[in-house]
Amino acid sequence: MRSSARFTLLNCAFALVCAVPTAAQSPSITTDLLSDVSEVEKKSLAKAIPPDKYEWRPGAGVRSVGEVIRHVAADNYLIPAGLGFAADASTGIKGDDYKTAVAFEAKKSTKDQSIADLEKSFAHLKQSMQATPAAKLSDQVKLFGQPFTMQRAWILGTTHLHEHLGQLIAYARTNSVKPPWSQ
Repeated sequence: MRSSARFTLLNCAFALVCAVPTAAQSPSITTDLLSDVSEVEKKSLAKAIPPDKYEWRPGAGVRSVGEVIRHVAADNYLIPAGLGFAADASTGIKGDDYKTAVAFEAKKSTKDQSIADLEKSFAHLKQSMQATPAAKLSDQVKLFGQPFTMQRAWILGTTHLHEHLGQLIAYARTNSVKPPWSQ
């Protein structure tokens, strides 16, 4: 009887596991992207690079350290705003007007102000991604005048972060700053 009861219990457990839809068993793309965004956020070099290096640039016409940090913050607001998640009014960033992001980037600020803006922008980006229902990921949207799906736009936002993390790693190493996570 005991063996039979165990067998019945195992069959019931197996049936319950099989009844859960596959999508619920694996993370959604949004979950994966949010995890990736959080990892990039943790690797932020904004705090590790000294304030006197914020004006350093590798050449004329190329963004400085501080400008890259502000650019990332601006686009962390601009991309969600372009998808219908309004940026904080204090940023002045409007999703349909790239010039507003450029103005935010150009704003003179200290290292501490830039870090605070960057942290707020990451919170906005992640909150906006989390607020996007899975059913909306295939919706067609326009971003920077180009057609995207909502999912592709979030992927763009995530890969954009990696692009500039790589840039800041090169900037940091050129200025003898070792990324904290590689020490």
